Amino acid sequence: MSAAANTNADPPSGEQQDRHEHQLVPSDMTLRVKALESLLVEKGVVDSAALDALVDTYENKVGPRNGAQVVARAWVDPTYKKRLLSDAPKAIAEFGYLGTQGDHMVVVENTPKVHNLVVCTLCSCYPWPVLGLPPVWYKSAPYRSRAVIDPRGVLREFGLELPETVEVRVWDSTAELRYLVLPERPAGTEKLSEQELAALVTRDSMIGVAKATAPKAGGKG
Repeated sequence: MSAAANTNADPPSGEQQDRHEHQLVPSDMTLRVKALESLLVEKGVVDSAALDALVDTYENKVGPRNGAQVVARAWVDPTYKKRLLSDAPKAIAEFGYLGTQGDHMVVVENTPKVHNLVVCTLCSCYPWPVLGLPPVWYKSAPYRSRAVIDPRGVLREFGLELPETVEVRVWDSTAELRYLVLPERPAGTEKLSEQELAALVTRDSMIGVAKATAPKAGGKG
């Protein structure tokens, strides 16, 4: 699906539900990787805690920082923002963030009247060059199905309550086309530098399950 999904869509058909249930079973590749990891840990070749820390770094820090820099640039540079919204891969490539997982990407902008939410209903298609590794919940069957059926309910579970006057648009990423949310710039950040603004942008805000927020009073972070 390469356009916003209808937030009032009917529940998935029996066939779709069956497909999601079957997707709960790990793939052969996943099982092989897990078996290899267990063997390496057992033989003391790798440390399980260190491996978890490495995954966390790429999932929550290194990867999302790329996207945060793109967002911050769009906040401070209207010309760049226009390029980003019209040709995301080309604009993102200006930062050197390239990769097959981001060759075909669309950036959708949040506004006071529209909030965008990204999902991949079939698997876990994700813009790796700008967001790093996809979080576990993004790949889960409940999120993949409920984000389309009840997006406002899903957002509430993430702590984001939107007024009824705000339209929620759900974008279904595929292997051919992936989406990135351009969050709204928080109010009161006019004096912050581009680098300081980038620190406010989170992975979740670029997926659409959260908003970027201004620094707490008395500090910049």
